[in-house]
Amino acid sequence: MQQIDQYLSDNSARFETELLEFLRIPSVSADSAFKGDVRRAAEFVRSQFRSIDFAVVLVETAGHPIVYAESPFVLGAPTVLVYGHYDVQPPDPLGEWKTPPFEPAIRDGYVFARGATDDKGQVFTHIKSAEAWVKTVGSVPVNLKYVIEGEEEVGSNNLEIFLNASRSKLKSDVAVISDTSQFGPGRPAITHGLRGIVACEVTLRGPKQDLHSGIFGGSIANPANALARIVASLHDVNGKIQIPGFYDDIPPLTPEERSRLVDLRFDEAAYLREIEVSAPFGEPGYTTLERRWVRPTCDVNGITGGYQGEGPKTIVPAWARAKITCRLVPNQSPEKIVKSIEQHLRANCPPGVKLEFREWHGCPGYAFDTNNRYMHAATRAIADSFGVEPVFIREGGTIPVVESFRRILGLDTLLLGWGQNTDNLHGPNEHFLLADFHRGTKASAHLWQELTRS
Repeated sequence: MQQIDQYLSDNSARFETELLEFLRIPSVSADSAFKGDVRRAAEFVRSQFRSIDFAVVLVETAGHPIVYAESPFVLGAPTVLVYGHYDVQPPDPLGEWKTPPFEPAIRDGYVFARGATDDKGQVFTHIKSAEAWVKTVGSVPVNLKYVIEGEEEVGSNNLEIFLNASRSKLKSDVAVISDTSQFGPGRPAITHGLRGIVACEVTLRGPKQDLHSGIFGGSIANPANALARIVASLHDVNGKIQIPGFYDDIPPLTPEERSRLVDLRFDEAAYLREIEVSAPFGEPGYTTLERRWVRPTCDVNGITGGYQGEGPKTIVPAWARAKITCRLVPNQSPEKIVKSIEQHLRANCPPGVKLEFREWHGCPGYAFDTNNRYMHAATRAIADSFGVEPVFIREGGTIPVVESFRRILGLDTLLLGWGQNTDNLHGPNEHFLLADFHRGTKASAHLWQELTRS
């Protein structure tokens, strides 16, 4: 690996220059005004693979293209499917950025730009690691297949179509995704569990239009008042979810699982300071880290209805709406949970208002075995590159493609995050520590070798 490591060191400055070029492309998939730029980002990724003689195509979809690339075939070697995305979140609010979101700036060792961590910087490590092998040894020691899409930030609407149509072509031994984070600065991590999700919304409709609260108030149900009561019924005063059957299918945490989380030495006080909250809150009987990672949630993401302008307006609003998501843990069925939510909402809806329920999307949670050849290979590669063994963590968020890989391709996934949760993903001043970008690239290069030794 000395030859590979030397190449990575000698070319680190160029890698940064190319990363900045990638970050300058405003590939905002949610906004049609950037459609041409999204395609330009796909073409940039394609050019990277062409430069190392990988077979690469832009797979056209009903939306933005998918970049699919393959390394030259190595007989008898493991096959690895690498996933990432080149699209980014909208940069709003622009006024809160210290430097423009698509004019990458390096400050104090960090690169600041939209997409720096999510996900351009991270997926780029797996491209440059392959380059290091090709330019020094002549080929990578494993068979690499890359699926890099342009619609992750808008729901990956066309990815499943591609996966289903390409099952035989995508046949692999394991998947690799770098779209998660380290546990903390200097504490690299392998994420072995993700929570799932269900998303829905409830709308209550009352009178045909907003009515004068003096003339009609008190004689008819107020949709906003009714919605407040329904939302309040989702939890008890201590934060335990009150949806019938919500916890039924969840096995209890084992002493070993709880001990592993304790061993991480999570700094709760620092966590609260970072987000400027005075005290933790949540399901009784669990620590903050357990509530974040291994227990389910039910959150109201937004409430609207009635008058929202400045000053008073005395009305009974015609309607009110709440958007709700639940983060799920393994063994919880999204289909079962969303039905229970609807039943609970309807059971608590007062007379005089009509309840409309809409389901958006859902996927289950996953936890992967940490004691297998792929986890061991990743542990060795990260230890070689970061100088410390990674810890095994779970994440509270959801990465739907992990579920798609399991369901459609039968693949487990190595979730190897090089960034930090504090990198302002989706927010203003997103950033990525360049030292971690380089360590991640080195870990990726070592991983390809370690997978052959497993």
